[in-house]
Amino acid sequence: MPTRTGKKGKPSRKVRLEDIAERCGVSLSTVSRALAGEKGVRPDIRSRIAETAKSLNYSVPSSLAGRRVILVASSVAMIDYVRNQFTAQVLEGLHKRAELLGVEIVTQPVSSAVQEMRVLQEAAGDDGVAGFLFLTLDDEEALAMTRDFGKPVVLVNGDDPLMRLSSVTPCNRSAARMGADYLQGLGHERILFLMRRGRRTIERRFEGWRDALTLKGNADPGDLFLEVEDWLPELAADAIERRISERSLDFSAVLAAGESLAVGAMMGLQRAGYRVPEDVSVMGMDDLPQAAFYNPPLTSVHIPMREIGAAALDLLLDSAGPLAGPARRIELACHIVERQSTAPAPEERETA
Repeated sequence: MPTRTGKKGKPSRKVRLEDIAERCGVSLSTVSRALAGEKGVRPDIRSRIAETAKSLNYSVPSSLAGRRVILVASSVAMIDYVRNQFTAQVLEGLHKRAELLGVEIVTQPVSSAVQEMRVLQEAAGDDGVAGFLFLTLDDEEALAMTRDFGKPVVLVNGDDPLMRLSSVTPCNRSAARMGADYLQGLGHERILFLMRRGRRTIERRFEGWRDALTLKGNADPGDLFLEVEDWLPELAADAIERRISERSLDFSAVLAAGESLAVGAMMGLQRAGYRVPEDVSVMGMDDLPQAAFYNPPLTSVHIPMREIGAAALDLLLDSAGPLAGPARRIELACHIVERQSTAPAPEERETA
């Protein structure tokens, strides 16, 4: 593994992406993008990162180059891929990073996690397999079975609540908190949160929204929570329209846990006769490429999807060496992209 050299020429701990990020004064995701040759990194920063990596002897160990990584993709991930392209963005970052590092990614679709786990256990005995990436898997029994693999396992866009396995996710809780804070800064006090419950990572988004409202004095924001049965925009539109019909317009902003639900919220509001953002502001989470082309263009919390895939592979390879440490949970920072679907609360505009 790549190492630093101590004062007497003795190797210290292996060099990680975090070491390069610290030396260069940039984020981990910036280092990952620069080394993967992705866009969005200034040439001078890219050059500094490359020089630092070279000076630290950061490279893929020869024992890992050319080996395979098994990507276990659950049915949830495949549905994601078809509906909103979130998974497609994650996979793009993963495969670009693998190409740069000379690692082969072998995808293993999974319909029944526990049944397929037996097949994967056989693959774990293959010396050519460096480890496993599990994409959006929440099955507790399957997670428990991975402890017998004898090879590193990293959860991609998922987490193990007991920290038995390493994982890479966006900072879902702080991201939703950031989105709610942004809307509150525009004067919105009653912010409806729209989501489909189930996955742990999405529950973190619910917690972030609740944190923001609670800190502003709303001791029980539950009356502003709206659940849908699936991520389809049509279901979100129906839910919004039904709520307005039953309770009138008792909110001035909507924060949706996913972009498809934000699109549905705008549809439902418009069908009910309200304008976005003049009457109600709408904000999504994901910031997929099409967000800029909705009517109106969608303000969103940007999730670093490609960086999730790249960082997951880095973490797996980092865990495959002889000096691997305990399981780690890496959360990548998110940021807000302002567009035209949000505006100051109506009462704020009236008093301005």
